[in-house]
Amino acid sequence: MATNFVDRVLLHVSAGKGGHGVASVKREKFKPLGGPDGGNGGRGGDVVLEVDTQVTTLLEYHHTPNRKATNGKPGAGDERNGADGEDLVLRVPEGTVVKDTRGEILADLVGDGVRFIVARGGRGGLGNKALSSPRRKAPGFALLGEPGDELDVVLELKTLADVALIGFPSAGKSSLVSVMSAAKPKIADYPFTTLVPNLGVVTAGSERYTIADVPGLIPGASQGKGLGLEFLRHVERCSVLVHVVDCATLEPGRDPMTDLDVIEHELSEYVPDATLGGKPLAERTRIVVLNKADVPDALELAEFVKPDLEARGLEVHIVSAVAHRGLKELSFSLAKHVAQARAEIERDTAPTRTVLRPKAVDDSGFTIKKEGPADEPVFRVVGERPTRWVRQTDFANDEAVGYLADRLARLGVEEALFKAGAVPGSTVVIGPADNAVVFDWEPTLQAGAELLGARGTDLRLDEGASRPTRSEKREDFHARKDAQREAREELWTERDAGVWTDDE
Repeated sequence: MATNFVDRVLLHVSAGKGGHGVASVKREKFKPLGGPDGGNGGRGGDVVLEVDTQVTTLLEYHHTPNRKATNGKPGAGDERNGADGEDLVLRVPEGTVVKDTRGEILADLVGDGVRFIVARGGRGGLGNKALSSPRRKAPGFALLGEPGDELDVVLELKTLADVALIGFPSAGKSSLVSVMSAAKPKIADYPFTTLVPNLGVVTAGSERYTIADVPGLIPGASQGKGLGLEFLRHVERCSVLVHVVDCATLEPGRDPMTDLDVIEHELSEYVPDATLGGKPLAERTRIVVLNKADVPDALELAEFVKPDLEARGLEVHIVSAVAHRGLKELSFSLAKHVAQARAEIERDTAPTRTVLRPKAVDDSGFTIKKEGPADEPVFRVVGERPTRWVRQTDFANDEAVGYLADRLARLGVEEALFKAGAVPGSTVVIGPADNAVVFDWEPTLQAGAELLGARGTDLRLDEGASRPTRSEKREDFHARKDAQREAREELWTERDAGVWTDDE
């Protein structure tokens, strides 16, 4: 049964890669060079987490922790764009918290249907049709698709409930949930029967609230002993904590006051996630329920310790889950405390404001970092756009490399390198440290494709712009005929003069 519930997994997600653009030339009858018609590549699929109230565990991702979205398709000729990759939608339970490997919260998924894109797919590369312009009429290259995001995330399930029943194993927490709500948890007379937090919905008058049965705690639970550390996080969202104390236990060294002190100590030692708005567990509303009052000795013990507990400022209820004693009073009391906690949360919650942070007008979008020794420095170009452009460049194509150089020059990278002290031949690095492009910098880089004219042009495509008219063709035809006649007359003249006569 322990393997059927998983509330924490490490998930490796990979978004789809963008499809490559294609370099293609339109070819038709009597028009072999009709201009560029290469299509764009498709976008890579995203990895999306979506809340599904029918899902109650992260078990599926425990068995298959590696998930990948589909890649975008490459473009094709005749201006055909590649298909986008399909998004990979992962269904998760409500209350799932998404963290990175450093423990920072990325998303708190609460609400049916709430979605969070945990990894974005790469952009598709542009084909040479999209890259063409009046200045660049015939690009002989296309842009590559970008890789998608790839990262490890931690999924933690934190139960959404208003009230949490906490206490030692076999204190009767599951029995209380079963008689106060329609939930049917497993109930048995041995410790740690409950291995999964059980949720139930309770109606008390006009109030409705959820109640959770948290697996039994033991001394040292906040340090990981027993099941405490794994399941204390399910108490983080609960506004009201109910101590369920077993007044009929026969274990040596156990009594209601000692049990309460032990659990209170574990609550004070456990630190909830402050980024989720949770306050320390010891500061939340706590109620003591002295259970199993159907046993005469237990009832006598409960009535004996009740004044001492009330002297501590605690609200105490003597109940019996078996005999249904004191449950109505307990239910309405919990409803009152839950309503007060909800009103307090609503009052203290600041309204959400949208903060706009526009980029500065002089923001160039990149920075130059000088690294390494002074005699052989390395200049690292850091910025979103230069990194993306490098990823999109096919370095096997000289014209694509020249296009990259043009983009970097227009962005101001060359000027910034000059100011940083770079000289021709300096080592320049663009891109992340694990996948960077290193090259010897040469200002105003020219590619071999310029032999056909300016970069992105093809002189052969300009022939149609100066197509001769019919009269021009007639004049050219007569000029060739006149030249042929003059050449024949010159040959006959030389023959008559004996120029072609042999000496023999």
